[in-house]
Amino acid sequence: MSQTTNILVVGIGGQGVMTASEILSEAAISQGYRVKKTEVAGMSQRGGVVSSHVRFGPTVLSPEIAPGEADILVGFEAAEAMRWSHYLRPKNGARGGVAMINRLRLAPPIVSLGLFDYPDDPVAAVRAQGIEVHDFDAGEIARELGDLRLVNTIMLGAISGNLPFSAETLKDCIVTRFAKKKPEMAELNAKAFDLGKAAGGA
Repeated sequence: MSQTTNILVVGIGGQGVMTASEILSEAAISQGYRVKKTEVAGMSQRGGVVSSHVRFGPTVLSPEIAPGEADILVGFEAAEAMRWSHYLRPKNGARGGVAMINRLRLAPPIVSLGLFDYPDDPVAAVRAQGIEVHDFDAGEIARELGDLRLVNTIMLGAISGNLPFSAETLKDCIVTRFAKKKPEMAELNAKAFDLGKAAGGA
């Protein structure tokens, strides 16, 4: 197995895809990894599709993940997770890539433009490929905590058990980030992270 960890984060503009990749990169750097990251945003401020590639390891030459090489797919939106599922590493006798999917169904502009038909059940379509899928309603968890902006932290908590460093490392990175800018949000994000971790099966 490669020593490089490949994480693909996908969703709709405004969901926090790029912030999630930034935090993942910061956490990896804090553990001494080399990190490369790239983003593709299509009308991200208008609800367009957004994807971000995060790669880290002892040596990382390219920021882009090739199809079939992602260890973790973080789907902030269900159909986007399905659309990018072919990027996950196949099983090949061992554990393959893992998909963490928010059940949110939010049709991007490419659907209203007739360029993409929204699937009936995108989560089931990913699971039907034999991919290990953990799906949950991150929005509902965030609503219970009183702030929909917490979806980002919930999704990071969900993947924390599948990283080559401890969940606490990633959690500390998030809490420290908020403690500096919005101290009142630090504790709430810590709770969101723990609930996301439980939702992701960690």
